[in-house]
Amino acid sequence: MKIALAQLNFHIGNFEANRDQIIHAIEKAKEQGAELVVFSELAVCGYYPNDLLERREFIDQCIDSVHRIAIHCQGIAALVGAPSINSSPNGKMLFNSAYFLKDGKIESVHSKTLLPTYDIFDEYRHFEPNKEFNLIELNGLKLAVTICEDLWFNQPVFSTFGRENLYSVCPVAEYCRQNPDLIINLSASPFSYNQAKLRKEILLDNAKNYKIPIIYVNQVGAQTELIFDGGSLFVDQDGKVVREMAYFSPDFAIIDTADQTSNHKIQPATTTIATIHDALVLGISDYFRKTGFKSATLGLSGGIDSAVTLVLAERALGAANIQVLLMPSKYSSDHSVDDAVKLAENLGVRYDIVKIHEIVDAFDSTLATVFKGTVPDLTEENIQARVRGTLLMGLSNKFGHILLNTSNKSESAVGYGTLYGDMNGGLSVLGDVYKTDVFEMARYINRDEEIIPLNTIQKPPSAELRPDQKDSDSLPDYEILDKILFDYIELAKSPAEIIAMGFDEATVHRTVLMVNRNEYKRFQTPPILRVSSKAFGFGRKMPLVAKYAL
Repeated sequence: MKIALAQLNFHIGNFEANRDQIIHAIEKAKEQGAELVVFSELAVCGYYPNDLLERREFIDQCIDSVHRIAIHCQGIAALVGAPSINSSPNGKMLFNSAYFLKDGKIESVHSKTLLPTYDIFDEYRHFEPNKEFNLIELNGLKLAVTICEDLWFNQPVFSTFGRENLYSVCPVAEYCRQNPDLIINLSASPFSYNQAKLRKEILLDNAKNYKIPIIYVNQVGAQTELIFDGGSLFVDQDGKVVREMAYFSPDFAIIDTADQTSNHKIQPATTTIATIHDALVLGISDYFRKTGFKSATLGLSGGIDSAVTLVLAERALGAANIQVLLMPSKYSSDHSVDDAVKLAENLGVRYDIVKIHEIVDAFDSTLATVFKGTVPDLTEENIQARVRGTLLMGLSNKFGHILLNTSNKSESAVGYGTLYGDMNGGLSVLGDVYKTDVFEMARYINRDEEIIPLNTIQKPPSAELRPDQKDSDSLPDYEILDKILFDYIELAKSPAEIIAMGFDEATVHRTVLMVNRNEYKRFQTPPILRVSSKAFGFGRKMPLVAKYAL
């Protein structure tokens, strides 16, 4: 059978645009002789619509779109992801479903059994688990349809405690008892750099263990924080990849289940930092495109974080759509200003220099009476950051730019940032990227030519809020800090476990204490583009007033 895999970039709630993409792909597949075309999970409405699923008019538009798409399925069949209504009086109102469309109508509906309820996922809030496992018979083949679930069933790495006690039914096993010829998986699997390899391995293992080929169609594109990387696959019954589609861009392919040699195509190998780079560029681009904004601003300091953020933004939006401010204070070094200017000119980005020392002095003199009898401390340092934040928000308001936040994950984790200052922004670009990876990304950006000035990469990191300030004055070395943070945040290891790995006990306890005490700051940060398995934001829900045991 010739089957088309349509890996597309959908927009939550944009029914007309989503429908047009789907119909165009159906017509394209038909022209190329395909018998079936497969789309991703919840393609009709976009993944994940959250509490829009509780609005009847939203569901009505989903169902209406499915019927309009079905009209185009003449001489070809399609599997399209969308919510379906639970006709039973028991359970939740909806299923997360794959509609099988054929002969201009809805032929059957196949729903998701394993509903993820961990990290960013909250599907059990809206959907009822499926309990029926019916195959599709099409042109002599028996097809089993699953929805994302064969990516994570019984895989403890996706959760601290695994899935074994949550579900007693494995959809793949249930379907395989009926001897299908092929498993087709509609997916919306978000990118995370530390689980991308595992996701593919799970698919390959399922194909190999059950001795059955698998088609996996993943969504591509970004929906606010979530970034979907595509990488749809056709895996043979021996667990080998026959066809691998593009990452971080839409793609379309037709595979022939009877002639697998003609399907063979594998994406070239790439590095982890390259995939993070591509994910962030896509995340920025889609956030602006899907919200209707076109231009961005940020504070360019001459430091590594703002430099990398600017390069990513320029690649996502184009230099003509970016305007930056350089805001030196009396503590800013000449080389920092020079580095910032050089980078802006390298990229062709408009920049303006606004010196802030007179503004900061005005704040200090205004507060002098109130602060009488105290000594300068973090308060005065934070005023500088808040002056910069105010100026950037002024630029944002005046010209309609979105302010890009440049804080990295290491700083956000330990509270090394100023609320209403350098933590301002409409989108956090590097909030899920550790500082050591920010440096690695800068070197990746410079792999062919010097775009980011070498001095920016080589000099010791500093906020330049006091004379000769360095990040290392307040924080452990980033090489050590980031390893502790990864074990504590991504891997959920306890302080005792991290210490047992050989890290200094005092450093571990201090780091964990900083992470826990600064939840209130992270609660007020902009949306963070997610590239790891545990980003700050709605995928890591921590109470603000808890007393943490160390």
